[in-house]
Amino acid sequence: MTDQTPGHPSNEPVGRPTAYSRVTLSRIMTAVDVNLYGTVHGGVLMKFVDDVAGAAAARHSGGTAVTAAIDEIVFLEPVRVGDLVHAYAQVNWTGSSSMEVGVRVAAERWDAAGTEPLTVATAYLVFVAVDVAGHPRAVPPVLPEDMEDQRRFREALIRREHRLARRTAIQKARAE
Repeated sequence: MTDQTPGHPSNEPVGRPTAYSRVTLSRIMTAVDVNLYGTVHGGVLMKFVDDVAGAAAARHSGGTAVTAAIDEIVFLEPVRVGDLVHAYAQVNWTGSSSMEVGVRVAAERWDAAGTEPLTVATAYLVFVAVDVAGHPRAVPPVLPEDMEDQRRFREALIRREHRLARRTAIQKARAE
């Protein structure tokens, strides 16, 4: 999608509000999801996080987007078999072809119906929009809508700066 308004370059993508990318996925955790401790395996939650983040990135970018990095995933509480788990994702920041997607995972305990869902994990992932040949393609800028979205945008910039600085430091250390 490009902007066709007078005085605006026609090849520049139109911005999209953060709400445009918001996605929620939900599922009940079952016995096949369990680790040796009897709780849901972290890898199951990681795939769930990647799935919802990928859906948000694809929605925002208007096409295929691939996982480039997982900046952080934090497991706050164990998830149990029978819990109804919801993963909420949105694009927090965009570059020319990359996007940071924030994810919050919440669980409704199967044995505590009617209580507030408990936040069980949070994560930040980086996606790159790609064309049919697998080459990076331009993404629309994200347009933060409120103070919370602006905070997320600013924090995404900090995570990006740290990611790039870490990469530079590692490359420098390898060159020595």
